[in-house]
Amino acid sequence: MSEPVTLAVEAGLARLTLNRPDALNAINRELAEALMAAAVRCATDPAVRAVLLTGPGKAFCVGGDLKSFHAKGDGISAHLKETTHYLHAACSTLARMDAPLVVAVQGAAAGAGLSLALLGDLVYAGESAVFTMAYTAAGLSPDGGSTYLLPRIVGLRRAQELTLTNRRLSGAEAAEWGIATACVADDALAATAEDMARRLADGPTRSFGRAKRLLADSFNTAFEAQMEHEGTSIAAAGAEPDGREGLDAFLNKRKPAFKGRV
Repeated sequence: MSEPVTLAVEAGLARLTLNRPDALNAINRELAEALMAAAVRCATDPAVRAVLLTGPGKAFCVGGDLKSFHAKGDGISAHLKETTHYLHAACSTLARMDAPLVVAVQGAAAGAGLSLALLGDLVYAGESAVFTMAYTAAGLSPDGGSTYLLPRIVGLRRAQELTLTNRRLSGAEAAEWGIATACVADDALAATAEDMARRLADGPTRSFGRAKRLLADSFNTAFEAQMEHEGTSIAAAGAEPDGREGLDAFLNKRKPAFKGRV
């Protein structure tokens, strides 16, 4: 049996792959647990400077594996709690790691698949991509952090529409709504996402992490407190090797050679 999630790291780029294409990369307990373990490595391995998340096959990820959930019968509640425990640990880790997360979406990103797409710092959608919440269509409620991320990205009214009606957005519409960074031709999706991920892998990883966290925390922070966090962050960044390298490169009109570590 193949691994439900694969992770390969090369030249600073971690390729994180949902690996159940025959099941449309549906998330069962095993995949959720494997995703958590892979996320922890991405967050803690200094060799990882950017992460590219993909789901090969006809769909990026159709969300939870409803067949496996249904098979649990009266044990479904405990099973869903366990599965979401692993999934949410993975989502939190991916959101908080220093390395930027690039997501490439082809086919469907439904339910928790949409949640994973929302986690991306940069999200590229193929023209044939479809984004939908889908949870209430199966009599379930959202997970994967979607009720936190979606209203912050598209606004409350649009989040309500997507959640309650399960409206399906095309790749182009997802880009218009801000769910995707850009919509590209299907045959250009893989190259576009990888090119950006490789570009980020050459960047100042710890500064990326600081910037990511400042943006994420801004919705819950007062203006003056946010500026205090910014001041503390930039002071720390300036004293680190990448900060010094960036300043020296700028002043000497050369390309910086960032290392992505202390």
